[in-house]
Amino acid sequence: MSPAALSIPPRPEGYRGRIAPSPTGFLHVGHARTFWMAWSRARAAGGRVVLRNDDLDRDRVRPEFISGFIEDLKWLGMPWDEGPDIGGPTRPYSQSERMPQYAAALARLREGGWIYPCTCSRREIAASVSAPHAGDEEPIYAGTCRSRRLEDIPWGTRFSWRFRVPDGETVGFVDGGFGPQSPVAGRDFGDFVVWRPDGVPAYQLACVVDDALMGITEVVRGEDLLLSTARQLLLYRALGWSAPAFFHCPLIRDEQGIRLAKRHAALSIRELRARGRTVAEVLGVGGSPGNGFFS
Repeated sequence: MSPAALSIPPRPEGYRGRIAPSPTGFLHVGHARTFWMAWSRARAAGGRVVLRNDDLDRDRVRPEFISGFIEDLKWLGMPWDEGPDIGGPTRPYSQSERMPQYAAALARLREGGWIYPCTCSRREIAASVSAPHAGDEEPIYAGTCRSRRLEDIPWGTRFSWRFRVPDGETVGFVDGGFGPQSPVAGRDFGDFVVWRPDGVPAYQLACVVDDALMGITEVVRGEDLLLSTARQLLLYRALGWSAPAFFHCPLIRDEQGIRLAKRHAALSIRELRARGRTVAEVLGVGGSPGNGFFS
């Protein structure tokens, strides 16, 4: 697929939302509540729900996690209108089957001069960072390879493609859940990877390409991805595409205040089902006990 052929369909009439689990583990209660918000907002708007299988993490994806999230979402009562199991007009719905689209977007970014090859390893980047970074946020890249060209890289050297952010620019947006946001490029986040050394698109690029080509009108996800939204808005602009609206949800945290992750196996949907929890309890609706799973 050529960059010129990477055309976005006309903006759909009505709401199109999406649920996009990554099959690197079984869904937990935090996923359930975020997906419930996404599903509920789509249905309240009379819109469609797209189920996408974000399966690009080759080392951690397992078939049982894919069948598992389909089973869990059905148990939670969140039917979808398009997805890997039922098809639809914007197929395929598994990211591993969408490599031509990602490659075309990468080529467009290269043609526009938005990206550059980077040979820095994670260890080298971590060693060059002087200021701490919050939580799971990646360290701000020092710009070591900013002036590097592809022809400067010796044959056989592994490298990634990194997006050059406009230092000092405020990437403002109004989030549906957290209100006005004003992160500054180069201060709150730096140049970021869009294509990994193993030949796979990074989350930021894959997400933008899929949401755009699938006609998603609002992205609903966790608050930990607020800075990702700023990065993705820059990608939308570079690719010449209109961005969807965004709605970020508060994260579910454990008794130490740490956000829920797939390592909390006891709080997986299938484990809670086995313990007799109801859908209302898992979702924290209808007067259910909220975060009471930790007691």
